[in-house]
Amino acid sequence: MPAIEQPDDAIIHVVRACVCGSDLWPFRGINQTEEHSENSGHEAIGIVEEVGDAITSVKPGDFVIAPFTHGCGRCRACRAGFDGSCMAHPDNFSMGAQGQYIRFQHAQWALVKVPGQPENYSEGMLKSLLTLSDVMATGYHAARTAQVKPGDAVIVLGDGAVGLCGIIAAKMMGAKRIISTSRHDDRRALAQEFGATDNVAERGDEGVAKLLEISDGGADAVLECVGTDTSFQEAVSVARPGALIGRVGLPHGQQISGEGTFYQNVGVYGGPASVTTYDKSVLLDAVLNADINPGRVFTSEFHLDDIQAAYEAMDERKTIKSYLVLD
Repeated sequence: MPAIEQPDDAIIHVVRACVCGSDLWPFRGINQTEEHSENSGHEAIGIVEEVGDAITSVKPGDFVIAPFTHGCGRCRACRAGFDGSCMAHPDNFSMGAQGQYIRFQHAQWALVKVPGQPENYSEGMLKSLLTLSDVMATGYHAARTAQVKPGDAVIVLGDGAVGLCGIIAAKMMGAKRIISTSRHDDRRALAQEFGATDNVAERGDEGVAKLLEISDGGADAVLECVGTDTSFQEAVSVARPGALIGRVGLPHGQQISGEGTFYQNVGVYGGPASVTTYDKSVLLDAVLNADINPGRVFTSEFHLDDIQAAYEAMDERKTIKSYLVLD
């Protein structure tokens, strides 16, 4: 059971959590972590259990979204809309959300209050609210940093929950053509439901050629939602001259070539999402008004005791995103 350690802490009783694609890096042994060092997970919604002396924005009993980034709301980065890179809080990221309770640091501005209580909402709505702790905001960040505009042709690399939410965001911003890149029928169908107009399943040179053909020589914006070097190099290859790549996939082994982007005037933008900024300004209302339904990315449901199975289902691509119900 966590305890208040700093005046701006909050203790949250988690009611719903999930497994993120980035959780799979340590699960697969690619990122090394100490055994039993802490709970995994950084996405949660729950009820405020206790608050530190500096917290006035929420109180015990409030229903909240717990963003994976913890901005202060006051520094120059936060005021510019980049609370994912808050200048005041270097310890800016959540861990331990796959548990019954979490200590949420820097809660005063970062927590997002939801009207009512969890029991006031359908399970489908709770799923969409949970996406606002990370994947919907991260997909939105990809589209925002790629500066998607009305009428644009957009290529989305990655068919996980973030890539699918990037499709939702590109549609929200008025993209005319949205090209998904899935090789899985269920993900391709959901991409189409979210707004994708085309899909390219091929990879390598063949995939690049098809993407260039469909986008009339290159996308106006590319959303890179994977993080591997292969995905990043493909993003550079399918961006038209002068385009921006919105890069939100957690980087692993990427080699950014100055020459590759220089001669095409291609810009690379992105990083950790501005979760609180997007939730408070756009996304929470969009979910509550049923304008978007990002909770559809949860295609399997588990209880906390079944966390191993939840990870395995995602690792083996049997589900798009594993949803955790906590009693």
